[in-house]
Amino acid sequence: MCKNSAAMNDLTNKALLPAGLQDLLPPDAAREAELGARLLACFHSHGYERVKPPFIEFEDSLLSGTGAGLAESSFRLMDPVSRRMMALRSDMTPQVARIARTRLGRSPRPLRLSYGGDILRVEGSELRPERQFAQVGFELIGAASPHADAEVVLLAVEALSELGLENLTVDLNAPTLVTAILGGLDLDGETHTALRAALDRKDVTGVASLDGDAAAQLNGLLGATGVAGPALAALAKLDLPETARTAADSLREVAGLILEASPDLSMTIDPVERRGFEYQTGVSFTLFAAGVRGELGRGGRYPLAANSAGGTQSEDAAGCTLYMDSLLRALPAGEAEKRVFLPHGTAAGAARELRAEGWIAVAALGPSGDDTQEARRLGCSHLYLKSGLTAV
Repeated sequence: MCKNSAAMNDLTNKALLPAGLQDLLPPDAAREAELGARLLACFHSHGYERVKPPFIEFEDSLLSGTGAGLAESSFRLMDPVSRRMMALRSDMTPQVARIARTRLGRSPRPLRLSYGGDILRVEGSELRPERQFAQVGFELIGAASPHADAEVVLLAVEALSELGLENLTVDLNAPTLVTAILGGLDLDGETHTALRAALDRKDVTGVASLDGDAAAQLNGLLGATGVAGPALAALAKLDLPETARTAADSLREVAGLILEASPDLSMTIDPVERRGFEYQTGVSFTLFAAGVRGELGRGGRYPLAANSAGGTQSEDAAGCTLYMDSLLRALPAGEAEKRVFLPHGTAAGAARELRAEGWIAVAALGPSGDDTQEARRLGCSHLYLKSGLTAV
C-alpha cells in the first residue's frame, strides 16, 4: 500500500465515531444553538429561570430518586480524586430535581426552572438511535393541581409554535391508570408481564385472556384510545376501581383545561401507554409533528423528594423535555445568511458597519488575485467594493 493510501485510511479511521454519536456541522450547530436560545427565552417569559448542572455527577446522587430508572442507560466511571463511582447524565430532569430539593430547597414554591445541554445514553432506541443529543426543557416544582399540568403542556406547545412548527399533536397519557387496575389483581409475575406486554402492543386478544371485570376494564381503556373527544367520552363511561377512576378523572380534567385554552390543538388520548414514563405518577404527554421521525419531546408529573427543616418530604413536580435533534429535522433551514467577502485592505470601519447591519463579513487574510472567485469559494453571496456591495 502506498503512503498516500495509508495516510487516507488513517484519516478515515480517526473520523469514525461510535454508533449513535455524530459531529454537528455548519449550519446545523449554529441552528441548534439558535433554536435552543429561543426556547429558553420563551420559558423565561413565563417565569422559568435557567439552571446549569454538570455533565457528570456521583452515581449515588444522579441515579437515585427521580433518576433511579436511568441506571441501565447511564455510562459510569470512577472519579480519580474521590475514588467514588460517577455517572454521565442520560437525562437532565433528575439533575434539576436534585437542584430543586437541595440548593433551592428553601426557595418559594412553585419553583420554575429551565435547562439545556447534551446527554449521553448507553444505547439508543428503535425510534431514536442517537445516543448523544441536546435537551432543552423546564420543570414546575411544588404544584400538584391540574392547572400546573396544563401549564406545562401549553407552554411546550407555545414554545414549539413560536419556532414555526405546525401540525403539532399532543398525546396525553395516564401511566398510573393501568398500574392501579393491575395492583388490585392477584397475578403471578409471568401473567403480569405478559399482560403488560399485551397492553403495550394494544393487543385486545391478549388482554381478553384475563377473566372477569379486569379484562373488561383493560379492554375498555384500549377502546378509550384515539382522538381526544371520543376517547375522553369513552373513558368517562368506564366502571373503574377508585384509584384508577381518580387517575382517569385527572386525565380528563387536564385535557379539558388544555383544550379550553387551545381549542384548535390536535390531541390524542392513550390511557395505557407507559413506556418512557416509568417514574411519572400523574398525567404525562408526548409531542409529535406530522412527518417528523421520533417525538419532539415528552413530559409529565413525577414525585420529588424535598429537603426541609423538619426532614424529608415529598412534593410534586411536572415538566417537559424537548429533543433538539428532532427539532432540527422538523424545522426548515431558515433564510440564507447574509455573507459578504471583504478584499484584503478593506477599512476596518467599513467592516464594522456591515456587521452592524447584520452581514457576516469575511475578511481576506491577504491578496487573493480574484476576489470574486474567492468570495464564491468561501460561500459568500456578495463582494464588498468601494462603490458598494455586488452579488457574486
